[in-house]
Amino acid sequence: MQFSKLALALAVCGGLSACGDNFGEQALFGGGAGALGAAVLNADPIVGAAVGAAGNVLYCKTQNNCR
Repeated sequence: MQFSKLALALAVCGGLSACGDNFGEQALFGGGAGALGAAVLNADPIVGAAVGAAGNVLYCKTQNNCR
């Protein structure tokens, strides 16, 4: 059971690497992945969404392979 939660959380966090075409999409994709990952790990989904959104926007702005 613990392994399946961890595997699901890692799969959800993989969504953070999906950059959107603009700032809004990047924040939405990251926020969704962060909220879902936090829910799987029994953490606060609001905090997870905020961290996910910020992390994905930062990642997309610093990498050259995103649109």
